[in-house]
Amino acid sequence: MSHDLARDAKIYVAGHRGLVGGALMRRLETEGFSNLVTRTSQELDLRDQAAVFRFFDLEKPDYVLLAAAKVGGIMANSTYPAQFIYENIMIAANIVEASHRAGVKKLLNLGSSCIYPKMAPQPLKEEYLLTGPLEETNRAYAVAKIAAIELCDHYRTQYGSDFISAMPTNLYGPHDNFNLQNSHVLPALLRKMHDAKACGADVVEIWGSGTPKREFLHSDDLADACLYLLENYSAPGPINVGTGEDLSIRDLALLIKEVVEFEGELVFDASKPDGTPRKLMDVSRLENAGWKAKIGLHEGLTNTYSWFLENIEALPHR
Repeated sequence: MSHDLARDAKIYVAGHRGLVGGALMRRLETEGFSNLVTRTSQELDLRDQAAVFRFFDLEKPDYVLLAAAKVGGIMANSTYPAQFIYENIMIAANIVEASHRAGVKKLLNLGSSCIYPKMAPQPLKEEYLLTGPLEETNRAYAVAKIAAIELCDHYRTQYGSDFISAMPTNLYGPHDNFNLQNSHVLPALLRKMHDAKACGADVVEIWGSGTPKREFLHSDDLADACLYLLENYSAPGPINVGTGEDLSIRDLALLIKEVVEFEGELVFDASKPDGTPRKLMDVSRLENAGWKAKIGLHEGLTNTYSWFLENIEALPHR
């Protein structure tokens, strides 16, 4: 089912200031979409049902991209689990119901690879959803994200709503969080090596053994996939979005070292936790639907580092 979106279609991007939302905005603007609707969290609290219903009533969007979420690393997830489950469930429930009421033509709900069971076989296939216990450290967030998929599926069943759910792998790119206190592994390594190079340090210490493997997708590739899915895909359940390839944290670090041109040594502290040994997505469903990732990791890192250098003054340092 392929249909090109009219370039004047009204598209609401929820969470337009985040890593994903920002990439979606750039992509849609480049593609010539001229009728994009956004609200900052100060202008519209997505946890507030009455406010969300009023907004949809006023704007009546044709399409909705749900990229808004309360997110954080392991530390934040462990400290504020009640907030994570409550806020993410409210955001999803309010937007899905409001989209149904407003007669939205299509909604794309964005989740995360953490929805899959902790011990699911690798690579992660869509059908592994709800087949086993979740990773304890981010269970609250994962349950909220699973609830959002279920919402989309049940609105599809009961009302025939064209609501779909995409699950991206680990993302990186411009507008990522480079704060060392709470950033993910890729931006944290980039920041560490940049800082070490800037102050002439000889060594960068990296948590863990360097052996766990991770998959990384550039946010612009995700935006490309989202537009593709919006125009060409309609089915219940999640669809994985990734590269289908992973690499060890050690190899990632060496690649970042090359991009940043850090001349010193990398030291891995194996006494620190490694996390899951591997987290790779099976992307055959998406490839069969006709989409493949295009941005190689070296190219993506180079582009992300350029953005970082241009915006370093405005970024929180630590």
